[in-house]
Amino acid sequence: MIKQLSGTLCILLCSATFAVSQDKAPNWVKVTDHAGWQPRDSQGELVYKDRLWIFGGWFDSFKAPPRDVWSSPDGKTWKLVAKEAPWKHSDLPMTLVFKDRMWLMGGWYNGRLPGHSASSEVWSSTDGVHWDQAAKRAGWSPRIAAGAVVFQDKMWILGGTEDYYFGDRKSLKNDVWHSADGKEWMQATANAGWSPRAYHQAVVHGGKMWVMGGGNYVPEYHALNDVWCSDDGVRWTQVIDKAAWPPRLWFSSVVYRDRMWVLGGWSNKPSKNWGDVWHSRNGKDWQQLRSAGAWKARHEHSAFVFQDKVWIAGGHAQPLSSEVWSLHVPRGWFKD
Repeated sequence: MIKQLSGTLCILLCSATFAVSQDKAPNWVKVTDHAGWQPRDSQGELVYKDRLWIFGGWFDSFKAPPRDVWSSPDGKTWKLVAKEAPWKHSDLPMTLVFKDRMWLMGGWYNGRLPGHSASSEVWSSTDGVHWDQAAKRAGWSPRIAAGAVVFQDKMWILGGTEDYYFGDRKSLKNDVWHSADGKEWMQATANAGWSPRAYHQAVVHGGKMWVMGGGNYVPEYHALNDVWCSDDGVRWTQVIDKAAWPPRLWFSSVVYRDRMWVLGGWSNKPSKNWGDVWHSRNGKDWQQLRSAGAWKARHEHSAFVFQDKVWIAGGHAQPLSSEVWSLHVPRGWFKD
């Protein structure tokens, strides 16, 4: 009888353990410690022709930003495609894939050095080597760190700031622009309803554009964790004023497994990097994905969805990083 009870108890315990293990969060996998490119943050990034791509970025506030272009078929082996692209505003640019081309727009040049500037240039390429300038001055004012998405067969620019280190409240924008060719830009609205901001994220999910978080760095720091959405770029609805994830700048966001994701970032007072990962289907209800294995907290890293996984690369992890990590969440793992 005792043996029978012991066996039954073992089966129950083993089954419970198995059920718990099935519910464990998937772990991040480190693909490489050193990708080949110099550690950096604030680079442009996208997925194009079955490869990961990064463009330029930031090494130091007292150096011109790099103008290199790199690509990888697997996140581990990276190829230098171009040592010096024709664009130079590669710190916090906006990057997209649109009409089978890679696009780089806006961005900052020269850090805190003399001759610094923001850009409203628009460039595109099919190979990363040869770049065509679609617009020397787009309709929107020169800016950095805006939201950028492809929606309703157009490219969209949302908010951003006209000045990185030397601006004021007037530098921050909450205007929305769109273009079908990169040359001609039309303003959807001069005031989207969400507060003027930069260093936020924008994604397309559920037939809508979404804007999340961000704020301002200097001279007056503030960070947000609100979430807004729109189906036309003109009328915006606040989904939540304070999401479950803490307010932050310089984070990354992707759409994966029919969810919006918030990854890492930075906030001030006190200065803090974030290494947390959050997801939501509706923008209001957020859950944190707690993995046993994960990357070091960082900000201004690249994030991609590639080969049915979420990827992050580089960023400022104190110090700058050239690591690459990936996360695979099995289909059907989420219960809701």
